[in-house]
Amino acid sequence: MVIDGVEVPEDGADHVDHVGELLQRVAAGDDTAFARLYDMMSSRVFGLVLRVLVDRSQSEEVLQEVFLEIWQSASKFAPNRGQGRSWVLTMAHRRAVDRVRSSQASADRDVRVGFRDLEAPRDDVAESVEMRIEGRRVAEAVAALPEAQREAITLAYYGGYSQSEIATLLGSPLGTIKTRMRDGLSRLRTLMGVTT
Repeated sequence: MVIDGVEVPEDGADHVDHVGELLQRVAAGDDTAFARLYDMMSSRVFGLVLRVLVDRSQSEEVLQEVFLEIWQSASKFAPNRGQGRSWVLTMAHRRAVDRVRSSQASADRDVRVGFRDLEAPRDDVAESVEMRIEGRRVAEAVAALPEAQREAITLAYYGGYSQSEIATLLGSPLGTIKTRMRDGLSRLRTLMGVTT
């Protein structure tokens, strides 16, 4: 099966982390590997960033920042701790969230010094603070999940992959991926104190 231009083994075949291999070559300074990595991952990264930021021009800037960071820090990728795709998408999500926080901080500063309407509805400010706190809680809860569950959930929610695509990417049976996601989401609800 071919995903993002890369031959990916079917279920049961030996699974190879193509993105991870490219990251290791990028860490060694291989610019051809970097170009292949960009071709393979840029549309996924851009889609993820655009979902977080909504603004297309800011998303394009963040896309470039993410790949600059990949070029500079590919040596930090640890293949024994997860898939390359998850590492790249997590980095992209973190960058996008940082951009949102930076924009909000800038807007807050402008309000404090009088550049914007001082009569901003307090509900908007309270809602923004609440969303940031909740986002932090979710990130901490996801980080507390076992690696297999965290990886499946990260690929689904940050990467936009279907359960079938995740099964193919990870070389695991579809039922296993469904179980990891179900158990991971159940554990997230418990960690977040959500009752059903």
